[in-house]
Amino acid sequence: MSELAEGRIGPCHEGHLAAIRAIYNDAILTTTALWEYAPRSEATVAAWWEAKRSGGLPVLGLEDGRGELVGFATWGPFRPFPAYKYSVEHSVYLAAPARGRGLGRRLLGALVQEAELREIRLMVGGICASNAASIALHRSLGFEHAGTIRDAGFKFGRWLDLEFWQKRLAGPAAPVDV
Repeated sequence: MSELAEGRIGPCHEGHLAAIRAIYNDAILTTTALWEYAPRSEATVAAWWEAKRSGGLPVLGLEDGRGELVGFATWGPFRPFPAYKYSVEHSVYLAAPARGRGLGRRLLGALVQEAELREIRLMVGGICASNAASIALHRSLGFEHAGTIRDAGFKFGRWLDLEFWQKRLAGPAAPVDV
């Protein structure tokens, strides 16, 4: 994967959906990055994509030098109530061969820049407490630990703690509560 050094980050498109699904499904089956048990179907990923598209939510992708998607980052609403409109919960996923190469930092950095452009005030990441790489990534980009929920999930035969990491941004110059 030497092509990753020159890989580009940009908006994902429908042609990326098969790679997004493969990345998601690998994370579901082999990691605690996603607390799901079953792989996502094509229909599930298509519905996810349509919700992102229709909601105007970013899905940034990292393509290697051959143009193949090797990772993506996105966000959605933190909570479904109006007063949370300046807060988002984000996620970053990489294909297994792309992990540990600093690419998550590139993707999350690009997502932070997008959040700043959109005047987001708070980015929140929910991370399995045992995911040292993701915690280090977030810490390196200025995220702060905001709390831990013990035994929040059960996967791979064990209880999992959920940590929340947050990054405060400038947000809007004139926020409104409408």
